[in-house]
Amino acid sequence: MSRPEFVSRQRPDGDVTTSAADVGYQQELRRGVGGFASFAAGFSFVSILTTVFQLFGLGYGLGGAAFFWTWPLVFAGQLLVALCFAELAARWPISGAIYQWSSRLAGTTAGWFTGWIMIIGQILTVAAAAIAAQAVLPGIWSGFQLVGGPGADPSLGSPTGARNAVLLGCLLLVVTTVVNILGIRQTAAATSFGVTVEIIGVVVLVLVLFFLPERGPQAVLHDTGWSGHGGYAGAFLASSLMAAYVMVGFDSAGELAEETHSPRRTTPRTILRALITSGVGGALLILAGLLAAPSLTDGKLAVGGLSWVLTDRLGGVLGRLLLCCVAVAVFACTLAVQSSGARMMYSMAREGALPFHRHLGKVSARTGTPVVASVVVGVGAAIALLVNVRQSAIFTALSSLCIAMLYLAYLGVTLPLLVTRIRHRRTGGLPGGVDETGRPLFSLGRRGIAVNTLAVLYQTGMTVNLAWPRPEIYDLTGGTWWLRWSAPLFIGLSLAVGAGYFLVRRLHRRIELRHVPHTHVEPPAEARAVTEPA
Repeated sequence: MSRPEFVSRQRPDGDVTTSAADVGYQQELRRGVGGFASFAAGFSFVSILTTVFQLFGLGYGLGGAAFFWTWPLVFAGQLLVALCFAELAARWPISGAIYQWSSRLAGTTAGWFTGWIMIIGQILTVAAAAIAAQAVLPGIWSGFQLVGGPGADPSLGSPTGARNAVLLGCLLLVVTTVVNILGIRQTAAATSFGVTVEIIGVVVLVLVLFFLPERGPQAVLHDTGWSGHGGYAGAFLASSLMAAYVMVGFDSAGELAEETHSPRRTTPRTILRALITSGVGGALLILAGLLAAPSLTDGKLAVGGLSWVLTDRLGGVLGRLLLCCVAVAVFACTLAVQSSGARMMYSMAREGALPFHRHLGKVSARTGTPVVASVVVGVGAAIALLVNVRQSAIFTALSSLCIAMLYLAYLGVTLPLLVTRIRHRRTGGLPGGVDETGRPLFSLGRRGIAVNTLAVLYQTGMTVNLAWPRPEIYDLTGGTWWLRWSAPLFIGLSLAVGAGYFLVRRLHRRIELRHVPHTHVEPPAEARAVTEPA
């Protein structure tokens, strides 16, 4: 059965009309995501409670108290990227956003490799998010330490902690996969609930910790707690892994654009709100934790992180209650990342760009979700955990590797966007248009080239920084060369496997992007009916 398409055609007077003469995308996904749920998708992917609790100890151990300053630096860089993404989300509100944007800016070959790297990075990010359960659950109840028993070492760097993290992570993935395949309304509701709990938890945590200071804010001006040798610059760059890991995923609101009401108006706003809210909240949470920590020099903050600060300063009962909020945030984060990855996989599969695309690109008539894609992302993340079950460096290595791949995929969008701006600078770069309310689409205007250039420079530098073969990140054994170089090796292998499939299947001849109007066009009544559940 052929798919109807409604193609925008530009008349001489500038108005846009609609035609069903050509073949294009059919509305198969159901629009069940409102403004808050769209914001929640981006915010829960970032999930400052999940990721700050995951990596606070690592960032502090690498850079001491002054690692706090990596946060505003990374936030500024990512805000530049988010501004670029907001423009693209307004013009092409479609699932598989990173793949779609890159393909429309640089061609389908560049877009395919960008989407390929993004899918692998998202699967690894799902695995890394699921690991966060180990950073929280044993602190709530020692019975969650299933490997070795309640008396075993629960820290992620220990053998028992690493194995238990894999077990808890796999169990969490089973739950998030089930929720994902139930339907977008259930996923949106669960994510929105998790974000509400997370925001409340962040506010309460920040206020409580600020009222229990052990030192003044001048502590962040010193590298207290850093136990390294040599120059501090390298340690500072290494500690930026924490901020870089936290502030990604704001683009996931774009991944749900096909399921969002009024996406041209809603998605650009929610992309920026998710990042800005996370940036401000995360900065306050890190600062509050540093000021309230019982000690900055006894080594416990680097090992226990914020979980240790909470239980030590607030006592067992209140500390555990707040850790429950963190546990909810971990669930919402894992769910959001998996949802985003499934939409990316579905978007590429429906164009025949992936193996088994007929199954991966299928949407369930009952739930309106890409069931097979959701399951594949969940299973892929579980495999990534299981193959590292005996590797105590899984936590830091996975975190850095997955974010390096996401940064590389983001660069696959912002770099061709910059080239497009420069080539068409006399005409404004990106096409104009209106959103669902008739207002002009979000645009950077004349500032676009400057913002885009800074975004590309930032992303390039941070990608190199994240993939740098640091033994304290990738090789805790201190003597395994392939672990130390695992990031560039894995990225290179991923690209090689992708290139092999791309060439064998001759995808450069087979992939043809379907038309998506760059401005809002009211579809006919029969097309609008597809967006509503039966």
